[in-house]
Amino acid sequence: MAAVVDNAAHRRFELEEDGHLAFADYRREDDRLVIPYVEAAPALRGSGAAGRLMEGVLAVAREEGRRVVPLCSYAAAYIRRHAEHHDLLG
Repeated sequence: MAAVVDNAAHRRFELEEDGHLAFADYRREDDRLVIPYVEAAPALRGSGAAGRLMEGVLAVAREEGRRVVPLCSYAAAYIRRHAEHHDLLG
């Protein structure tokens, strides 16, 4: 499985699968990781790639000791559906 990469130059986390990209824009603000936008290439939609991306993003937030502020409706819904990540909300 492909790894989620922090593309700091573009301030987004990226996951490439089968030559297609899913990404989550972010801002690091104090102890928070703000996620304003998540997108997956049309070819990846329905494949679970966006969920795998979110798992990687949330793992980074946890490793860095950051709270997550999901402004994107997909990111918010993903966290809402996965109780194991509720502690990251803030």
